[in-house]
Amino acid sequence: MDDKKPDKRPLQKMFTSVPPSYDLLNRILTLRLDQTWRKKAALKCFENEPSKVLDLCCGTGDLAVYFGKMANEETSITALDYSMPMLELARKKAAGKGIAPVEFIHGDAAAMPFAENHFDSIGIAFAFRNLTFHNPDRDRFLAEILRVLKPGGRFVIVETSQPKNVILRKLFHFYLRWITAPAGGALSGHYGAYKYLAHSARLYHNRGELEQLLNDAGFGKVSSEMLAGGIAAIFVAEK
Repeated sequence: MDDKKPDKRPLQKMFTSVPPSYDLLNRILTLRLDQTWRKKAALKCFENEPSKVLDLCCGTGDLAVYFGKMANEETSITALDYSMPMLELARKKAAGKGIAPVEFIHGDAAAMPFAENHFDSIGIAFAFRNLTFHNPDRDRFLAEILRVLKPGGRFVIVETSQPKNVILRKLFHFYLRWITAPAGGALSGHYGAYKYLAHSARLYHNRGELEQLLNDAGFGKVSSEMLAGGIAAIFVAEK
């Protein structure tokens, strides 16, 4: 893909058709590290003992399932996504895990059907990049997340990042461009989507840039933790 002219909506078709290989590809292409990172993010979401927690852009529900495993009887768990097929897969996954109930909602992250100051914690796993990478609605998304989060609440992001080590960063970018994009495209049948995913990951914010983005959006204290040498990171932003 020409780095200067990425398709602005290449994920729409994949997220609405949901290839059967979607979850499997996530595991293969990350060597199953994505699950470890999601669990770590879920633990961050529960550090403040939330009574109401949201899995934003939940996809097939992996983060919501971790919420369900960590919840107590008084915890209210919600998961929201704009893709109805994704939500159906998420519902089936959650139902088969024997976890605390999760309310799955079909909705838009730019106009969520929740009152102001509603959630104690909001988590998002590998979808924040889709909301903020060259997205004209980026500020709307950020403002909406801030609106539905309670004062003192935490917004937890697990997302790809940029290794500080130059050699590791070049290897990571090589893997994205020459392994993730072609392998993901071939196995899923959605070549454009996986080219975009690799393209956006190569050009996405580094640790400091993403922290600054969150501060500029109106969040207060922002902390971060690099994962696997910096190919991913967890960010915790407080309102």
